[in-house]
Amino acid sequence: MLGQRCPGKMLNYALSEERILIQTDSRFDGGGGMADKRKQRWVASVKTDSTHPPAGLFTKSATIIARTLASKEVSPKGPSSGMRMLTFFINRAGRGLSPERRAELEKAKFLLSKRVARDREKRARKTAA
Repeated sequence: MLGQRCPGKMLNYALSEERILIQTDSRFDGGGGMADKRKQRWVASVKTDSTHPPAGLFTKSATIIARTLASKEVSPKGPSSGMRMLTFFINRAGRGLSPERRAELEKAKFLLSKRVARDREKRARKTAA
């Protein structure tokens, strides 16, 4: 009786002394383990107006990407807004990025995160003084 199939569920039966333990295994959800396509495409519906990166920015070097996304022209709300845009772009591009391009974008993300941390420290010192 172990591993008996039911529609959409997998029930595991185990005898334990005088009782039967029934355990639902969530890996067998009837959908082959894949999430619904609409759930995977949430990023397509995101609308943002906080950053205005120039066309072709994400094809440039990491230092140029980080410097541009940290500028007030591109990210009026500050470098953390540019950081969110870069993360959004990396997630949006997904599997379509080559390993080299992904590495360059991750390097830009690292450089930008250092800039965000530096700005936060500067702001904290200013409020403490």
